[in-house]
Amino acid sequence: MDASLFVIQPASAEPIYRQIVEQLRRLIASGQLAVGELLPSVRDVAGFHAVNPMTVSRAYSLAENEGLLERLRGKGMAVAAGQRTAHSQAARLALLEPQLLALARHAQELELPADPVLRRLGKLLGER
Repeated sequence: MDASLFVIQPASAEPIYRQIVEQLRRLIASGQLAVGELLPSVRDVAGFHAVNPMTVSRAYSLAENEGLLERLRGKGMAVAAGQRTAHSQAARLALLEPQLLALARHAQELELPADPVLRRLGKLLGER
């Protein structure tokens, strides 16, 4: 598994460990990370993204406590056996709900109509 799996934004208000946990939730829910798939080591992720290894370790531990990951002796962390390979579209959309609410609030604060916001979002998603 490649350490570039995660996209970390150091300037974000969201702590890095939470960014990692949220990405793990989405990657598992979408089926991009399959049950039993090994994650990159704490050291690899920390080195690749130039973050403190304790930050990555904290994220992995939280994901393990949530049941997303399991520790395999001598191998590292893997997607927990109890995870389904992919969630329904509704379940995956539910993971986006907080960000969609924030986007809607920001658009309203900027007094932007829905059409240009939706067109821009469509472009970002790669739709035509």
